[in-house]
Order: sequence, then C-alpha cells, then structure tokens
Amino acid sequence: MIVAIASGKGGTGKTTIAVNMALSLRKHKTVQLLDCDVEEPNAAIFLNPKFDAEEEISIPIPSVDNELCNLCGRCAEVCFFHAIAVLGNHVLTFPELCHGCGGCTLFCPTGAITEKPETIGTIATGYAQDISFIQGRLKPSSTATATLIKEVRRRAADLDAVLIDAPPGTSCPVVASVNKADFCLLVTEPTPFGLNDLMLAVDMVRTLNIPLGVIINRSDENDDIIKEYCGKNDIPILMSIPFQRQYAAYYAQGIPLVEADPEWEQAFQNLWDDIERRSR
Repeated sequence: MIVAIASGKGGTGKTTIAVNMALSLRKHKTVQLLDCDVEEPNAAIFLNPKFDAEEEISIPIPSVDNELCNLCGRCAEVCFFHAIAVLGNHVLTFPELCHGCGGCTLFCPTGAITEKPETIGTIATGYAQDISFIQGRLKPSSTATATLIKEVRRRAADLDAVLIDAPPGTSCPVVASVNKADFCLLVTEPTPFGLNDLMLAVDMVRTLNIPLGVIINRSDENDDIIKEYCGKNDIPILMSIPFQRQYAAYYAQGIPLVEADPEWEQAFQNLWDDIERRSR
C-alpha cells in the first residue's frame, strides 16, 4: 500500500508524520520511505540511514549539428517546454528547461539533433532500523524536479507500507510524488495560511482521484477553522498533534516523536489501520 504525505505549504510537518509513521510500523510490517522532497530532503536527519548505494540520474539533452540542420523549426514546434528555439540562422538550446522527452530528436527530419546526458541529481538507497530508505537529491543547477521524483517513485518496492514524503505545495513535483498513491495524508496547521493552502492541496488530490485525510499539526484552540472546512467538504481528520513546546524541542534535537513518547507509536499504528479501512 502506497501512502503519500503532502501539504499545501512548507513547514507543516510532512516529514515529521512520514518518519514517525515509518518508525511505528517497522516492527509489524515491511516498510519503505521515499523522500521525494528532492530539493530539500531531510528525512535522513531523523532516521540516520546507512546508505549502501548512490547513483547519478541524467536526462538526454539535445545537441544540434548545424551542418545537418535546415532550420525548419520542427524541433521548436514539438518542444512543449520551449527548451529549443530557431531564431534566424541559429538554433538555440536551453538545457535548464529541457525535460529529456526526446521529441526534438524524434521529429527532426534531417537527423541533425542527437542527445547527450545531463546530470539532474542523485538517488541514494539504504536502510534505517529495518526501513528501506530511498532519497532523491536534485542538483542545485537543475530544474528537472518532477523527472527526478519519478525516478525515485520508480524504485518503490512491493512492501506492506510504502510512504512518500512529498514536496510542499501543489505544483508538478507534488503531483509526480502523490500520483497513483492509494491514499494521501494532507498535513496542515490551524492558521489562515494553513487553511488556504490545504484547500489548494485538497483540490489537487481530488483531481487525481485519490482518497485523502487530514492531520492537524500544532493543534490548538484555532482548530475550528480546519474542522469547519473539513466538515463541509466531507474530509476526515485522522489525527491531531498538539502544539507543545516539548514536541518542538524533540524536533530540534532530531528525535522522532514515537521514540521520545512511546504512546505516539500506538497512535500512528492506529492511524495506519484507519487509512487501510478507508482505502478498501
């Protein structure tokens, strides 16, 4: 079963939920955690995995042979991302925009375009306390975030629980992370900003036709704004984590909540059971 943990904005506690759920399930199920927040992966800070392999991920970037090119412009026409352009007697390529689809090479009538590999990031694999762990890390100069995330997703194993720590927001990288998941947990906080971005995230997940539930992190007396919205839109609130100074201290020290307070281990196990029931 694949469960994505996402949010409409950063800083809500996605990674906190993903890490604590993985740790709480590992004694009873086979578990894998995919850190798809490739621009800023940080689940490893809390899990301290031992990596046994790392590979570079590359995409094919077009290279134009000016002697063969007849300046027909067909390559520019088929490039959805505008990574290649024909201006006068020149063909310009923009590697930072290229998604490596190969369309320009395929449709070039003269065979003037070939491809060369361009590194977009790395994927590291290993284990942390019996948890299979995979982390993507985007090359700082690359914009191929969604492409790298798809490569991380492609390495998902057929285990009892596959957890995906998605990037924040609702853009293409998030869609690449949560698409075809069996369930999506949306982590929010009880603030006007939190509510606004939760609404955007709900629209995204429902467009993808994925069952969803909400977790309120840093829960306090302002929860009503989240509860009212979820009630009106038939969205279950599956867990609330209180806004407590001690929990923030655990986080600052890199200590998972389930290790600092064992009562939360059962709470996350119950959360998983609830998700399984709702996904049937």
